[in-house]
Amino acid sequence: MSIEINNESNLAVDEALILRLATHVLDKLYIHPDAELNIVFVDVGPMEELHVQWMNEPGPTDVLSFPMDELRPGSIERRTPPGLLGDVVVCPQVAEAQAVEHGVSPIEEIALLVTHGTLHLLGFDHAEPEEHREMFALQAELLASFAEIERRGGHRR
Repeated sequence: MSIEINNESNLAVDEALILRLATHVLDKLYIHPDAELNIVFVDVGPMEELHVQWMNEPGPTDVLSFPMDELRPGSIERRTPPGLLGDVVVCPQVAEAQAVEHGVSPIEEIALLVTHGTLHLLGFDHAEPEEHREMFALQAELLASFAEIERRGGHRR
């Protein structure tokens, strides 16, 4: 996988953990090894600008996704074709505030947001109740399997 992570925010982010997480998510969804994903961390100001520009909503948000090639999850028999998944943009400051509300660590909240944003790139949505159930169940499954791998000592290749 070609996963590029850029931290343009003023907060430190465990980029190595995010790279492992993104690799895990893409592997679990049978995304082609040559697919490209960009993850960008930005401060509140730039996130607010993106939120207004692309969603026409005021204030910063936690995560935005910008799909490119509209790739969809593959299967064990057939991975997706190579291509550009797109960009996941996360605001660590918003994630930190949400982490307090949700009773989790900031990196756990950021991991959730990266997973959530990546699922949006792959065509998942949560506007309708059934879509919401499917997306959030998959999100929880991916985060749990990643946490288990991390607990056992990380990914081995």
